[in-house]
Amino acid sequence: MRLSASSGSSSKQSNYNRSFDLPEDLDDSTTISGGGGEMLPIFLDGLGRQSNSQDLVEVTLELEDDSVVMCSVTPTRDELQPPRLERNLSITSRIRRKFPWLRSSSNGSETASEDAVEENTIMSARDDRRMKASLQRSRSNAQQALKGLRFISKSTSTRACDSEELWRKVESTFHKLAKDGLLSREDFGECIGMVDSKEFTVGIFDALARRRRQKIPRITKEELRDFWLQISDQSFDARLQIFFDMVDINEDGRITREEIQELIMLSASANKLSKLKEQAEDYASLVMEELDPEKLGYIELWQLETLLLQRDTYMNYSRPLSTASVGWSQNLGSFRPKNVMRRVTGTLKGHILENWQRGWILMLWFFVMAGVFALKFNQYRNRAAFQVMGYCVTTAKGAAETLKLNMALILLPVCRNTLTWLRSTRARSFIPFDDNINFHKTIACAIAIGIFTHAGTHLACDFPRIINSSPEDFALIASDVGNTRPTYKGLLSGVEGVTGIAMVVLMAISFTLAIRGFRRNLVKLPAPFNRLTGFNAFWYSHHLLGLVYILLIVHGSCLFLAQKWDQKTSWMYISVPLLLYIVERTVRRCRSVRYSVKVLKVSVLPGNVFSLVMSKPQGFTYESGQYIFLQCPTISPFEWHPFSITSASGDDYLSVHIRMVGDWTQELKRIFTEGTHLPPSIIGPAELSTPQTLLRQKDQTSQPRLLVDGPYGAPAQDYKNYDVLLLVGLGIGATPFISILRDLLNNTTEEQQDSTTETSRSDDRLNSYTSSNVTPGSGNKKLQRVKSAHFYWVTREPESFEWFKGVMDQVAEMDHKGQIELHNYLTSVYEEHDARSTLITMVQALNHAKHGVDILSGTRVRTHFARPNWKEVFTKIALKHPHATVGVFYCGLPVLAQELKKLCHELSNKTSTRFEFHKEYF
Repeated sequence: MRLSASSGSSSKQSNYNRSFDLPEDLDDSTTISGGGGEMLPIFLDGLGRQSNSQDLVEVTLELEDDSVVMCSVTPTRDELQPPRLERNLSITSRIRRKFPWLRSSSNGSETASEDAVEENTIMSARDDRRMKASLQRSRSNAQQALKGLRFISKSTSTRACDSEELWRKVESTFHKLAKDGLLSREDFGECIGMVDSKEFTVGIFDALARRRRQKIPRITKEELRDFWLQISDQSFDARLQIFFDMVDINEDGRITREEIQELIMLSASANKLSKLKEQAEDYASLVMEELDPEKLGYIELWQLETLLLQRDTYMNYSRPLSTASVGWSQNLGSFRPKNVMRRVTGTLKGHILENWQRGWILMLWFFVMAGVFALKFNQYRNRAAFQVMGYCVTTAKGAAETLKLNMALILLPVCRNTLTWLRSTRARSFIPFDDNINFHKTIACAIAIGIFTHAGTHLACDFPRIINSSPEDFALIASDVGNTRPTYKGLLSGVEGVTGIAMVVLMAISFTLAIRGFRRNLVKLPAPFNRLTGFNAFWYSHHLLGLVYILLIVHGSCLFLAQKWDQKTSWMYISVPLLLYIVERTVRRCRSVRYSVKVLKVSVLPGNVFSLVMSKPQGFTYESGQYIFLQCPTISPFEWHPFSITSASGDDYLSVHIRMVGDWTQELKRIFTEGTHLPPSIIGPAELSTPQTLLRQKDQTSQPRLLVDGPYGAPAQDYKNYDVLLLVGLGIGATPFISILRDLLNNTTEEQQDSTTETSRSDDRLNSYTSSNVTPGSGNKKLQRVKSAHFYWVTREPESFEWFKGVMDQVAEMDHKGQIELHNYLTSVYEEHDARSTLITMVQALNHAKHGVDILSGTRVRTHFARPNWKEVFTKIALKHPHATVGVFYCGLPVLAQELKKLCHELSNKTSTRFEFHKEYF
């Protein structure tokens, strides 16, 4: 700092620089009056040493007789640098508070007066905001925020036993990690339970160490106990102070933009958000712009607290809360029936409504099996063979009859064309077509039981009894076995034995490789047996069953104890289903050759995903929610793989999104991106192009053939039968619902174009894109029933939002009726009340309010952290749409399916809203 002094009796000025040792006990709060003039140079030098070397000011003092007059405080800066008025005013204020006896010169009184007025105005504005912030904590919206900012995964309870239990776990971890009784700074995070947040926990460690006036690399167990008590404190103020201290490295009680940027980077690192780290500087500037409107260059504790408490206010400003969803949490108690009998009756009724279709199908199937078993059992009980083999032969023949029935029925659930056609008929009201694969698996289990019973009874009971029967008993069945007593080896080496054993072996292979662990490649085998796992092994082994049906016909034509043709019933059971299946496969083969498509665009997306936009074959029609099979003969002339259609039914092109989880998908991506089959202009990032643009990009050069088989029916295609839709997708499981969203959006756009009145745009921005309940008017009659759609997309990777960014932006721009709600959830980020995500939550809310764009997805749809509270989601929908029928469509892991299905039962019983659950193939 430069100190200039001038004598009052002459114009001669003397400039000097001098270094002083500022006493440690001298601070701004100490007032020096009267004869404290000798301390003025010391104080000014202290201010200079506290300031940044780049921020120099020149203090001009005038000596008049026995008094000192402060004339001005001006910056000595480079001409290219902007002025720092707020810095000058701050220093002026501190000098005046320290030395109140300083006077302003008559010549500079006007300047000093203006400076004082402007300083008072700035400080008064900040003081007013401080007072308002102190009142904010008494408001209801602040109470929720006060529960947040946790530094441990599980908040400690006020009960001592819970606190002590958590501490014992920490203490146990300390003993495992400590060396020579000391815990290192780097192991602190693992010790307190923040295993994956090393950089963030190091920041906590340093903040707590600075409180002890220490800079230590290791701590004792007693010091760890002290640290633990501080971070587990239930007081919001205590936790906020720790959070503030993490940023306030120089302990001056102020946070600069650079310090906020550092904390944003720590939070982004803890939540594995690399993209956020790259933009940390911009977001730090955004925080300063909001919290430091006076442009003093710093913020204080109360301002950080204000930002935390007003997070919901920012979100409400960005998109006002819909009146349809206000206060839903207060009405949860009314949903709980008080009468136990009514509750039990309601639960039973819900299960019946949910499962009656499956129930009558399974009961019918079971009674038919029991009927054919009993029929064959009684038939052989009245024959001569029963005298020789007893109940062994009746049991074996009864099991064989159920095998014939099930070998016929197992083909029906995989006749896709037939099922797709039946879905469009009234049969869908009483046949659960959504469970076709489950029924297929159930029948397979019954076949396995039948094989074990039939083959086991023959090998262990029937054959030994025939061989060891007395001459009198054998004479009863001699004509059925060629009038010669067979040997055990002879029975196995005959046509019946060979075909039977071959069928058992082939079905054992096929059934084993169809188990989820093998099919999903979850079972790890050493080479070369690792080729027995994965989809390819499942696909090819399943085709061995074609040979099984041939062997079954041969086996059923060469029976020991049946000589007449009408007693050999195998062909009677399987002929019609087998013929239907052969016709299905033939039609699919012929149609796929005709449905050869050209790839119009390939988009390589994050998360091992790519999208294909293909030409739409002539005459190819489909409904949103359906799926197709793709085959690339260049890769394999036999393999067909299913993918959900992500384009709308009215689009002039087909699109699918493919995740690379196997050799076939990886090879498909390679030949369409790394080869010369497509020009660089149509290989790029995902963008929502119009059909006209895509067709102009069509490549006329030679491409590998890509064949399409379908479309085929899926549960999601029934979405038009519901008033309200709840679409839940996990990761790539969102693909079946993108087509539905596009279809709803296209329908809404058409209605708006046809309507003569102008519809107002809903502006609800609570936590996502919410909407008012507007019933569609004239337009597509098939879509008339759907009033509202709620789409919940849960993913672990923030890059996944790039997959359907165009769709989200389109919904935001074109859904003026507010028919569609979009909710994105990122599970890799810690929940919103966790200290590791607190600042990210604040920045997200602030950026959304300022710019209307989410910092993670890059869309206008805000991203939530952690997993949804599904009970709250269902309750909100039930309150928002009373007396409506809600179709819940889910595509993801089976674990969540059970939870959603249970909530459908529960809320259907407790509210006037009816929920119906459907699970997509995943």
